[in-house]
Amino acid sequence: MSRFEFKLPDIGEGVTEGEIVSWLVAAGDSVTENQDMVEVMTDKATVTIGAPKNGKIVEVRGSVGDVVPVGSVLVVLDVDGEASARKSGPPSQKPAPAAAPEPKADGGGTVASAVGDLKDVLPGLPNAPRIVQDDYRNEKPLASPATRKLARELGVDLQTVRPTGDAGRVTREDVERKAAAAKAPGLVPVAPGSAPAPIHSAQTVRPSPGEPGAAPRPAPRPAEPPPPARGDQRVPIRGLRKRIYENMARAKHTAAHFTYVDECNVTALRGVRERGKVLAEAEGISLQYLPFIVKAVVAALRRHPTLNAVVDDAAMEIVQRGSYDIGIAVATDSGLTVPVLRGADRLSILEISREIDRLASEARAGKTRREDLGGSSFTITSLGRQGGLFATPVVNYPEVAILGVHQIKKRPVVQGDEIVIGDVMLLSLSFDHRIIDGHVGAAFAAEVIGYLETPEKLLLEMR
Repeated sequence: MSRFEFKLPDIGEGVTEGEIVSWLVAAGDSVTENQDMVEVMTDKATVTIGAPKNGKIVEVRGSVGDVVPVGSVLVVLDVDGEASARKSGPPSQKPAPAAAPEPKADGGGTVASAVGDLKDVLPGLPNAPRIVQDDYRNEKPLASPATRKLARELGVDLQTVRPTGDAGRVTREDVERKAAAAKAPGLVPVAPGSAPAPIHSAQTVRPSPGEPGAAPRPAPRPAEPPPPARGDQRVPIRGLRKRIYENMARAKHTAAHFTYVDECNVTALRGVRERGKVLAEAEGISLQYLPFIVKAVVAALRRHPTLNAVVDDAAMEIVQRGSYDIGIAVATDSGLTVPVLRGADRLSILEISREIDRLASEARAGKTRREDLGGSSFTITSLGRQGGLFATPVVNYPEVAILGVHQIKKRPVVQGDEIVIGDVMLLSLSFDHRIIDGHVGAAFAAEVIGYLETPEKLLLEMR
């Protein structure tokens, strides 16, 4: 029997880690090549990973809810009748250390700095700046593309940065600390085995908070847990709910939201849809209002390209998308997910309807494909029959705008000089106010409403 260590593979561009959603095998099970072993969720999709070859499970590593970096051992197999494809044992790189302790100053010669507590005092200089001996090196650091870009801009070698992020990931703060430490007064980096540079001052310089080389401010303490009460049940935040938890917090704390609400008289659109339903049913399609709304949004985005965009905060740039890839928010038992309708500008109403049905069905079944997630340029969320009056949808960051669609209701509307009963739908649009000014958001909303209230115009301009 040969021991084989199967590691979490690279399962998508930019993916550096995955969360274990469920194990489909256990120690002692026999597996065949490509048999499903584990479900892993990344920022882009939930994927099922199969066995690399025939064998018997010796060990599974990681529990449900654990976040593991790409390259970590997931499963150890005993492979029958063939040599191990990989050497056993841990990778040669040094393990990521724990986060450095909070910088502090004490009365025993310890000096606080941006790289942690420095204990060694130069002879004869009890209060002198200390020598920084830092031989940390990781040949394969984990970091996001934005963090890597920042490191290049600051001239920081990522392989020498001690990570403090989850699963040993290098964060922006780690890179900034490394850059600041290299410039901090009184801190002299020393390579292993080399002699320290002479120090000509016995005075310790401690930067003020916010200055280069300053220790980062402590993170705010989490809120105290609620006191227990009879009947309480604690449910772990895992899987899709964890991704929603993280993404919503990031969106609200990054984008400067403002919401614009207006009403739309879709009486004429109702007539077009009712007449089109017969033709759609002949094609096996159930025609809803959403495909018309998608087309109206695309037509308005053409006139306001700044809204068909994402923001690159790291580069301080707005990326105006050349294609119209519309995120369609779908409510599932696990939580809200946003599969993407690719190239909506190139699809007909019937094609959009068919594609939305597919995306929604796969999302509700938990079978969304990787290629259907991520990369959207604008998102539409529909509250359906529970439409309410209006809402304040959260921008699907890094996008800059989102449209919330509400229930169509019978309401009095003014038609000429008369008040008649019409079909009215409220629209709630949220924008990232850092990028989109109020008058631009209002003009975009007016464009969308104009197309929906006059569907003939939408059909005439449709490409």
